[in-house]
Amino acid sequence: MSTHSESGASTAGSQYTGLTRIFVELFRREGQFLVTIGLAFLIIAATYDKPGIARWVGFLLAGYAAVANDSIQTIGTFIASNKGRPWWWLWLFMGGIFLATVSYSWVNYGGDVSYGRLNSKGFEHAPTSFSFLQVAAPVFLLILTRLKMPVSTTFLLLSSFSTKASSIGKIMAKSLSGYGIAFVVAIVAWFAVGKGLKRWIESGPAHPAWSVFQWITSGLLWSVWLMQDAANIAVYLPRQMSSLEFLGFAVPIFLGLGVLFYSGGERIQEIVDEKSSVVDVRAATIIDLIYAIILYVFKIHSEIPMSTTWVFLGLLGGRELAMSLRTVGDRDAAGALKLIGKDAGFALIGLLVSLIVAMAVNDAVRDGILKSIGF
Repeated sequence: MSTHSESGASTAGSQYTGLTRIFVELFRREGQFLVTIGLAFLIIAATYDKPGIARWVGFLLAGYAAVANDSIQTIGTFIASNKGRPWWWLWLFMGGIFLATVSYSWVNYGGDVSYGRLNSKGFEHAPTSFSFLQVAAPVFLLILTRLKMPVSTTFLLLSSFSTKASSIGKIMAKSLSGYGIAFVVAIVAWFAVGKGLKRWIESGPAHPAWSVFQWITSGLLWSVWLMQDAANIAVYLPRQMSSLEFLGFAVPIFLGLGVLFYSGGERIQEIVDEKSSVVDVRAATIIDLIYAIILYVFKIHSEIPMSTTWVFLGLLGGRELAMSLRTVGDRDAAGALKLIGKDAGFALIGLLVSLIVAMAVNDAVRDGILKSIGF
């Protein structure tokens, strides 16, 4: 009896020790990040009921979270194919394009930095009060980014501020159509040029002119992406910003880009790095050019915000599948489909989290979603 009790106690003690070891290892690896997240939640708890402060707390968190997560879409291939260059070259180039792009919108759209995206129905009025979850939404985005999930910042950040459930439906419809169109375009494009491009890459180093072309296309893509996704960051702020408010918007993001380039991209950069041949400047340039064209077409099609994350995942997924079918990629068709499914699954998790947050803080969105599924 005594032996059995001692054995049970020993097993329990061993399990406890193992659990403790897991927590110790987790904190050793992620201690700084966990402390940062904890401090963010404390600051949000202390300020969310003070609108004048809460809007800037939410904006700063959203600015860093959105850029860190969405870096895979716009500057991920740029970072991957320029790892040998000084980080501050990349920062000043992309940071300068950011300042030029948002300044143009601010001047020509009457103080609006979103190129009219926040003028669409459901987002036209700046929030005058905030809930805890609305201000904390970017923190959830940071956590999901840390887990290397390509989450849609459009869904996660905008959905909790919409005053109309139909607005969320339109964003989802436009985003999912973007995924499908990008997937098909990528399959057609890389099925046609995949073998030739591989032989080209294997024939030797790229001509120096390719680097110039890539910087141009990457800058174009970054600018077009900002025209679509600046709304995700600016949703916390006044729709017509004063000069001082514009500086408060532009300067922190410019400096945050410097941090991102210095660190070589957030962990989510691995989603780009694991794809076939993205480090080669020629492949990276073609990806950026096709992506920029697709985003620009959607930009001029309507002012409804959309998830550029879904478009980007469709583009990379279609490319990976086409390369596997042409036997010029790093994996077979089954491996490509598995990778596509993993990326889409993570994006769906992000969408689910977005809808839960939106339903928790937004009565109109909650009632509309419940009604659409028959409740």
